[in-house]
Amino acid sequence: MSQIQIRPCPQPLQAQLHSQGVPPLLARLYASRGVADAGEVDYALKGLLPFQGLKNAEAMARRLADAIAAGQRLLVVADYDADGATACAVAVRGLSLLGARIDFIVPNRFEYGYGLTPEIVELAAQQQPDIIITVDNGIASVAGVDAARARGIEVLVTDHHLPGDTLPQALIVNPNQPGCEFASKNLAGVGVMFYVLLALRAEMRQRGVFASGKEPNLGELLDIVALGTVADVVKLDRNNRILVDAGLRRMRAGKLCAGIAALFRVAGRAAYKATAFDLGFTIGPRLNAAGRLDDMSLGIACLLASSEEAATPLAQQLDGLNRERRAIEHGMQDEALAVLSGIDAANHYTLTLYRDDWHQGVVGLVASRLKERYHRPSIVFAPGDEGEIKGSGRSIPGFHLRDALDMVSKRHDGLLLKFGGHAMAAGLTIREQDFDTFRQAFEQVARQLLDEAALTRVWETDGSLSGRELCLEMAETLAAEVWGQGFPPPTFNDRFYIVSQRLVGAKHLKLRLARDGVECDGMLFNHADWLPEQVDAVYQLAANEWQGRKELQIYIQHWQQVEQA
Repeated sequence: MSQIQIRPCPQPLQAQLHSQGVPPLLARLYASRGVADAGEVDYALKGLLPFQGLKNAEAMARRLADAIAAGQRLLVVADYDADGATACAVAVRGLSLLGARIDFIVPNRFEYGYGLTPEIVELAAQQQPDIIITVDNGIASVAGVDAARARGIEVLVTDHHLPGDTLPQALIVNPNQPGCEFASKNLAGVGVMFYVLLALRAEMRQRGVFASGKEPNLGELLDIVALGTVADVVKLDRNNRILVDAGLRRMRAGKLCAGIAALFRVAGRAAYKATAFDLGFTIGPRLNAAGRLDDMSLGIACLLASSEEAATPLAQQLDGLNRERRAIEHGMQDEALAVLSGIDAANHYTLTLYRDDWHQGVVGLVASRLKERYHRPSIVFAPGDEGEIKGSGRSIPGFHLRDALDMVSKRHDGLLLKFGGHAMAAGLTIREQDFDTFRQAFEQVARQLLDEAALTRVWETDGSLSGRELCLEMAETLAAEVWGQGFPPPTFNDRFYIVSQRLVGAKHLKLRLARDGVECDGMLFNHADWLPEQVDAVYQLAANEWQGRKELQIYIQHWQQVEQA
């Protein structure tokens, strides 16, 4: 069941933005997203929150400056997703620019699991580091930090995940740690590492390190920061939008690292017109594919490549892994849908599935597909270590997934061997024999926390567009803005006549649409059945470029048949 709902737009905010020179449609879009002043959509780098507000950033900067001065060996321990890979690349590139002796390792998710575990410390110790720096992990690594300290290895934690009840005995930079008053709690792991580098450069400047030489330009890292921020689907508050906008501008100007440039090329996308959508749905998935199916070291190596010649074969390998990932995902999704065809999903508050031949690296993607299709919190499991299964979940608005798992854990002692995550995504490990018990416990918690209204899919839109606004110029204007998680891309709803329709690629509809005297092309993906003559559609504008020509195209996300009076 679905309903279309127009996003509220406070008229005083819209009028104020318009009076400050913001065009009418953009004023409406910004106001409905809580923007109160035109300055909030000024993305100049001078608007970044100062690093001094990030707890322990200056203390970590002092420690790193001392380590660099003493020639100590630093080792980055990364996470295996796109945020972890970009955070690692930013750490290695940035610390190298600042004179550090630096290397990295990234755990293979299938052998070591997540975070700085004692096993990873043992692996890291082989490189004899003086200091381990975690990126995009570490806030929950109590045992791992203890194991490192026992070996005489100091640990510096940079992370953004929510902390548990006990913090590791280490110097921590994390906007979500207790006592941190940094105004943006939404920094990705790569953003946290970038802030540490800003603090370190300031500390080294104060020490006179750059007096006889050129000061490193950390802005060179912003394309990587933008990629990780968007790919990790953190909320794009103003501070994150500044980081992403700066990175996109570098990409469009051709000032992007060789690895990202190569990923654009293998994906068939043009970096000179890069958007946040490209980072989230084209470049990010190719980077993530390494961690899902193989080893994220490949993705990090691509980001660290110093030339086009070095980056291209790595990007091609990542593209190949992404194609393999898509094939596995589609197969698992078809199998999941076959299982669900035998049950009435509408009578369930959650969807929890497991097969012993599913791939651990793709369960989160399949859970996301199920969540989108059925609008239910979904968790998909695959085999893990002997006797265990590992699950990845995705949630719907109004249901905090990590908190729900915490409730399950407290009600059923020992049922969850491990769990962690955020409101909308989480991971967990249970015993295979406990799958049915967990499925019932998770359903019970959801029935307590959710109601029927929350289980109704709401298509929130920005209302109607006039015929004058339904144009290529508007599509290009919207594409140049920074949209994403927490600052959703503009979506509209209107009634269209279907002038013509044909099937392309065996499963997509190519449409010719008309309204208010305007005709344009449209696409409805993954839908092979003919549409009625008239539809109420939820859609987004796109500027489609083909053989040197640009034209407006409408991407239909949802449609309903027009009820006859």
